[in-house]
Amino acid sequence: MSACLLGKRVRYDGGSLSMDDQLIAQWRNEGRIVSVCPEVESGMSIPREPAEIVEGNGVDVLAGEADVVEKGGGVVTEDFVSGATIALELCQRFDIEIAILAEGSPSCGSTFIYDGSFSGNRIAGMGVTSALLRRHGVQVFSQHQIEEAGRTIDALNE
Repeated sequence: MSACLLGKRVRYDGGSLSMDDQLIAQWRNEGRIVSVCPEVESGMSIPREPAEIVEGNGVDVLAGEADVVEKGGGVVTEDFVSGATIALELCQRFDIEIAILAEGSPSCGSTFIYDGSFSGNRIAGMGVTSALLRRHGVQVFSQHQIEEAGRTIDALNE
């Protein structure tokens, strides 16, 4: 699960997206959550420049056809790919089949990301980590799909 969703202040602006959800609290109590911030795991700072995928999405980044660029112009594609790889390694190490990641992020977005213009425009697509996890069979949900993720987990445990 994205660390920012668990209240960790790891977002680019030093904030979090802390959620008060009974299902997440239950999973925490059961020791079922592995927390990750791909960007921080790759060595990026807190806070850091906002970044967006330019002319593509996470799939395109992994194919070498798009870059992740900071608002100031710095190219941070390698950091994002490194962070995604670390998240995948965690999934493989702990046999994780479900990930709940922060929507809209150039790492973790699962249904939308921002268009690379830093103007707040959303486009359909996923971030680098979501794309890599899905490529390897991990089902990715956003924080807006907790109940759906829970049903999927229940079905896997049957």
